[in-house]
Amino acid sequence: MPELPDVTVYVETIRSHVSGRVLEKIRIANPFVVRSVEPPIYDAERKSVREVRRIGKRIAIGLDDDLWLVIHLMIAGRFRWLKPGGKVPGKLGLAAFDFENGSLVLTEAGSQRRASITLVRGEESLAEINRGGAEPLAIDVASFAERLRSENHTLKRSLTDPRLFSGIGNAYSDEILHRARLSPVKHTNRLTDEEIATLFDATRLTLIEWTDRLRAEAKGQFPVKVTAFHDEMAVHGRYGKPCPVCSSPVQRIRYASNETNYCARCQTDGKLLADRALSRLLRQDWPKSIDEL
Repeated sequence: MPELPDVTVYVETIRSHVSGRVLEKIRIANPFVVRSVEPPIYDAERKSVREVRRIGKRIAIGLDDDLWLVIHLMIAGRFRWLKPGGKVPGKLGLAAFDFENGSLVLTEAGSQRRASITLVRGEESLAEINRGGAEPLAIDVASFAERLRSENHTLKRSLTDPRLFSGIGNAYSDEILHRARLSPVKHTNRLTDEEIATLFDATRLTLIEWTDRLRAEAKGQFPVKVTAFHDEMAVHGRYGKPCPVCSSPVQRIRYASNETNYCARCQTDGKLLADRALSRLLRQDWPKSIDEL
């Protein structure tokens, strides 16, 4: 799922292409993508774009008459920029937003349709969509600590909780925790002030670094490849590959359709964390440390 760095680049690119322009027409290729009834989605037509902003992992396009088009890409939703009136791709296409200078097309790969478009009116309605998480690049270390300690969860869960922090998901939380050299399963009530300060710095540096990297790759155009997996990442999606710091093989904890990646030597003092599937299968044969593995 696109997270803060990816969505930020999308917001900047959409803003540069359509800010101040009139949304002439909306073409809905898959009616299930529209998740609101009132106001009707076509009320957004013939309105000028006044603002484009990020709300967590969502993109909000502000129009005349205080209307907001809110788009959630979920896992496989992506944007394309085509020539004016460009054809919506048959299998992948969900919707197109036509402007004089081009068409913003929303696509989604795979058979499941999770991406969504919602039209709301007014800041109050827009605020209801916001899960309430703090912007990690707009708070100080004291506010960051207060959020972390407001509930006792694992670091992985707290960083990815949209009620606590805005825009951080599975991929960048792995990278943040690796940079901070902290275990993904360490509980927030066991963090020292020094560890929180380290995590705060790692969060900012990771998100800024990747936003800058993705922005440079896009070169002002719509990103061609938006993915949670990058070769330059330290641990996320790199199970079995060498950690760039210590060269130990990257480990994982698998659950449902997600997995957490970490370096045992850098983050857990060499201890292997129990994989919910494999460790149960192996039981007493499950190695307890990276050295034993």
